Amino acid sequence: MKVFLIAEIGSNWEGDISIAKKLIKQSQNAGANAVKFQMWRAEDLYPSHPLFKKIKKTELSFNDAKKLKFFSDSIGIEFFCSVFYPEAVDYLESLSVKRYKIASRTCTLNDPLSLETLSAVNHSKKSTIVSMGMGGDKKFIKKILSKNQITFLYCLSEYPLKIEKIKWNIAQKYAGFSDHTLGITAPIIFASLMKMKKQKNTIIEKHVKLLNSKSLDAATSLDMNQFKILNDNLRNIEKLNFFP
Repeated sequence: MKVFLIAEIGSNWEGDISIAKKLIKQSQNAGANAVKFQMWRAEDLYPSHPLFKKIKKTELSFNDAKKLKFFSDSIGIEFFCSVFYPEAVDYLESLSVKRYKIASRTCTLNDPLSLETLSAVNHSKKSTIVSMGMGGDKKFIKKILSKNQITFLYCLSEYPLKIEKIKWNIAQKYAGFSDHTLGITAPIIFASLMKMKKQKNTIIEKHVKLLNSKSLDAATSLDMNQFKILNDNLRNIEKLNFFP
């Protein structure tokens, strides 16, 4: 089994390119296969949020995305994004990203331009990772993303998520796991279950931050030392032989 480990940077770059580059480099050093950012517009998703100004600061512009994609390419780690509006897909296509992520909130079609975003991703014909933490109709998602190779991730949209709320009998029916628990126990359990199922490939996504980060996602993110320990455990699970 091979684990495709995603370092979800989200808002932990704090709107600062230098912090973003540190996160990308440290994610690579820790063993991540890819780094993921989020391309949304604050006005679309959080127009009346009390922390609007702070949220707006972490909005990823096209120019920022270009800089971070080129930097990621230069050090040899994959860069991709969750997308929340169709123009983001169009721009990322111009940067030749390999895949897209659809957030669970997009699957419910409650956000502005959710349907248009899904349609744009479908036209890309790229591999697409889909989290279903807020619900949504899998059959509908498969239909609208008919041109994409889809990987659905088990996810529960609580921040932080209590590990006892995870339904492992359901989780192991998915090909991947987007984890919002504290610590590294949950993704290790998931990877072990996938290994015992003889799953050839799986995806694990975990939020990462710099040490002492005060960003909006920091409380539910791993620092890079923790992320490195997670990666080391996952790579050891890859090598286990449960069925000699």
